[in-house]
Amino acid sequence: MQILFLLILGILQGICEFLPISSSGHLVLFSNIFGITDSLFVSIVLHVATLLAILVVFKKEIFYMISHPFSKESMNIVIATIPTALIVLILMPIINQSFTGSFLAVSFLISSILLVAVEYYSKRHKQSKEFTYKNAIIMGIAQGLAVFPGISRSGTTISAGLFSGGDKENCAKFSFLMSIPVIILSMILEIIKIFIYKETVSVNIVGIVGAFIFAFVIGILSIKLMIKLTSKLNFKWFSLYLLIISIITLFIN
Repeated sequence: MQILFLLILGILQGICEFLPISSSGHLVLFSNIFGITDSLFVSIVLHVATLLAILVVFKKEIFYMISHPFSKESMNIVIATIPTALIVLILMPIINQSFTGSFLAVSFLISSILLVAVEYYSKRHKQSKEFTYKNAIIMGIAQGLAVFPGISRSGTTISAGLFSGGDKENCAKFSFLMSIPVIILSMILEIIKIFIYKETVSVNIVGIVGAFIFAFVIGILSIKLMIKLTSKLNFKWFSLYLLIISIITLFIN
């Protein structure tokens, strides 16, 4: 059972991390349904897998930003990360409580409403191909508010970018890139928690390796799919899916 559970977690992480449907929300929902709690160690492994997926897909962009730390692209990442970090620190007590699944149905519903709203907005307002510091700041704020399970990080940040005048392709690409420092910081926090709470790492080796591979490979495919389909993507279908999940969650939790 543990192997199957871990493999499903890996699949969910790979698919949901980069599609606008909330990976954390699906992981919490799945864990609640089966009454199994995934450990911090498992969370770290899955985060590493999705981080590596981003590094593989955007290796050229990342190498450029490392080579040019003061370029506009690099500064956009820094500018976006600062409000995210501040908001997360302020909301930390509420965030910890939200991972019990208490607000899951409402969070899925918020994501659903947001996606359908931005879909109609983007069709009626002109989008700029130039990605500005304003877009980065607003997307950074959105990323900080999207830490609750059920509120899609990618969906919220892309929506914020579109509401601030950006175009889908640039906003989607930046949404993935801006997640890198956040994933790294969350991994560090989880590692610290393991030492603080002295959690015993006891997982099935075959299961965790399989979960890592699934999350990594499916994560790469999910990113490429999102980038390829972004300009033609209609968020209303994701919105409908999230609405259905919200209703299901309401009856399960």
